[in-house]
Amino acid sequence: MASLSSNWKKLQAKLKAESQSKPIAKRKADDDSQSSAPAKAKKLKSSSNSSDGKPGTVTKKGPRESVPKKLNGIGGQMGAAQSTLAKGDQKHGVSPSAALWGAANGISPEALAEAYQLGARDSSMMLSTQNDKINQGLAPGLELGKYLALDCEMVGVGPGGHESALARVSVVDFHGRQVYDSYVRPQEKVTDWRTPVSGIAPRDMRFARAFADVQKEVAGLLDGRILVGHDVRHDLEALRLSHPPRDVRDTAKHAAFKRHANGRRPALRILAQTLLSVEIQGGAHSSLEDARVTMLLFRRHKSEFDVDHANRYVPRPVAMPGGANTKKAKKKKR
Repeated sequence: MASLSSNWKKLQAKLKAESQSKPIAKRKADDDSQSSAPAKAKKLKSSSNSSDGKPGTVTKKGPRESVPKKLNGIGGQMGAAQSTLAKGDQKHGVSPSAALWGAANGISPEALAEAYQLGARDSSMMLSTQNDKINQGLAPGLELGKYLALDCEMVGVGPGGHESALARVSVVDFHGRQVYDSYVRPQEKVTDWRTPVSGIAPRDMRFARAFADVQKEVAGLLDGRILVGHDVRHDLEALRLSHPPRDVRDTAKHAAFKRHANGRRPALRILAQTLLSVEIQGGAHSSLEDARVTMLLFRRHKSEFDVDHANRYVPRPVAMPGGANTKKAKKKKR
């Protein structure tokens, strides 16, 4: 019994000693693991990065350059990814090569976007309204093209204000950019400002330009160019200007548009609503807005206007010298 008791005591002492030494060893092991954690994490991070610099992409190493598996799968996944990217580029902007080409040839990003149908349809026409400057006069730095759209606002003069006088002129180019905008000081006393419709108020005349100055500037803009307008003869009469009929494209006279007004001349508001799904002239009119809508109508149906114009102004045959016409003339003389 004595030997068993002594052995039991030795065993108890050994177990106690071991129990006291284990926490120290465990703490040491924990400390070692914590100190090595940053190194392990750094190593893991470097090994998880792919060759294209995107974290978390598993790469397949081989004799060639590493390629991410998710773009090198079966069934044309890489092609699908490229197709999606191309669509995104078309939706959000001009491709770099097209932009460089346009810059080298002096073509604006708006014109490129329209030519390649990038973004919303006619987006540049809509975005051009952000740069409007009312009563600016001639816009600086614009290189004018072949087509200009004109619209005017009138006020009432004479007894009862039934006669019209020019009070504002607006001109936009083919892309809807403001070319000219000016208030015009009427030469007669205004008896009806027609503000709810014309948008012109007496306060606008403080900085209005003289009629003769506006007339001269607009005449210079229209010279040698094609004039687009809606019932534009009234605008030309108000400006006391004329323009060659063969160089006029009038959306109020276009035969295809008259079906929207039972064969009569349609209102610009109706054409905008029917053909463009745009609401205009809900309140006071804006000659800049009306000129843009007119140009947009012309652009959308330009091919029809061109055919109609070609049929209307067929070139006359030129008599050739020594031909049949000359022989008939000689016979008559005899």
